Amino acid sequence: MTKVSPEFVGGEVQMYTFKSVSADVSFASNQFPKYKLGPDFQILEEASLENKGPSLKEVVEEETTRLTEQHKRLSVRDLASKFDKNLSSAAKLANEAKLRDAPSLEGHVLLKKLRDALETLKGRLAGRNKEDVEIAISMVEALAVRLTQKEGDLIQEKFEVNKLVSILKQASEDAKKLVNQERSFACAEIESARAVVQRIGEALEEQETNSQVSGKQEVEELMEEIQEARRIRLLHQPSKVMDMEHEVRALRIQINEKSVVSVKLQNELAMSKRTEQNKSQLYQIIGSESVGSILRIQPCSDEAVDLSKCSIQWYRLSSECSRREPILGADKSVYAPEPIDVGRVLEADIVSNGLKASVTTIGQVDQAAGLGNFVETLLRKSNTEFSVVIAQMNGRNYSSRSVHSFHVGKMRMKLNKGWITKARDSYSGSMQLCGFRGGGNSAAKSLFWQPRKGQSFVLVFDSERERNGALVLARKHALECNVNLAGPDDDALL
Repeated sequence: MTKVSPEFVGGEVQMYTFKSVSADVSFASNQFPKYKLGPDFQILEEASLENKGPSLKEVVEEETTRLTEQHKRLSVRDLASKFDKNLSSAAKLANEAKLRDAPSLEGHVLLKKLRDALETLKGRLAGRNKEDVEIAISMVEALAVRLTQKEGDLIQEKFEVNKLVSILKQASEDAKKLVNQERSFACAEIESARAVVQRIGEALEEQETNSQVSGKQEVEELMEEIQEARRIRLLHQPSKVMDMEHEVRALRIQINEKSVVSVKLQNELAMSKRTEQNKSQLYQIIGSESVGSILRIQPCSDEAVDLSKCSIQWYRLSSECSRREPILGADKSVYAPEPIDVGRVLEADIVSNGLKASVTTIGQVDQAAGLGNFVETLLRKSNTEFSVVIAQMNGRNYSSRSVHSFHVGKMRMKLNKGWITKARDSYSGSMQLCGFRGGGNSAAKSLFWQPRKGQSFVLVFDSERERNGALVLARKHALECNVNLAGPDDDALL
């Protein structure tokens, strides 16, 4: 196909024909690129306003860097998957590069045809038009050079893409090998664990079987023992066993009766001996030898001197009766035993006109009936209160006979009347507490209390049981505080 172009030469119109561009040529864009001439007629392409995005080389470098950074923190399976994706991306880029080769070749063909057409046109034109054609030819040649440079860059990028594709293929193969290796290791560990579980199960089954067998053997042995016991029991007649039990019971009753008779005979013998001794003595002790009673010294001969004219001192005898311990303050003809005297024999010395006579209790002092249960009941309380009357205070008789409250606590004792406190002290080494040793009809109900040095009280309780209970209770609480609470010179007895 040719195109006719008119030209005015000498007033006449001349017609020229040019070969047209082939119709099968495809262009990368739908418009012709804009160029401008620089120094020395150098063709400069104007910058395109369109944002074509990063180049293929930048994309490849960025992806490679990202893969390198994530390589350490990706698992083997994820790494293999990532390599597969990158491999597909690289293959896609290679295909795109192949597709770009066709437009490049078409561009060379187009530029060659355009240059041939311009050369033909140059031969037919003259003057200024010819110069324009020459300029156009130079521009086409510059475009050909620029296209060649771009093709070189594309070839370099293609080489790098192919290199990256090979690297990714090798990495993908290595990742697959690692995955297969790890899978084989995992399968081996799973098989090993299954074998261990199977062995444990077999051991448990064997143990269960052995336990069942041993249990059956024990049951059989127990049944044999039961049958042997039944056989032995059948050999004995029940009537004979009952007769033997009745005989043993009767023998026990007889032994108890004889022991009671023996104790009575021993007491009567001791009393008879004491009576024979008292026939030659001038004094004797009367009263029950138990806590809560009163022991009195009484003349038993006409030759005895009046007790008011004699000096008296009571003693505690040890269990072997080899050592005497004086009871400080017990210098009257009347003495009321207290809980500290339980299990001991009491003795009194009567001195008159240089002559000394001694009297001793027949037996040891016994515990008061029901005192232990009474103290156990009091111990359940944190603070026990007794009603008392003050008989003496600081060694002098107390005129007021009003009722006071005597508190025995776990940490201290207190004496008060209403909101007025007479004394309140904690348990200490200077505190003393014992039965009253000054005599009188109320001695069995009285106790002596010294809270501290320089202060003392004689308190009278409502009954002998309350007085003895207060003594035992206070000594138990004081012992918990590491204090031995007793009367004067009684520490050695506790």
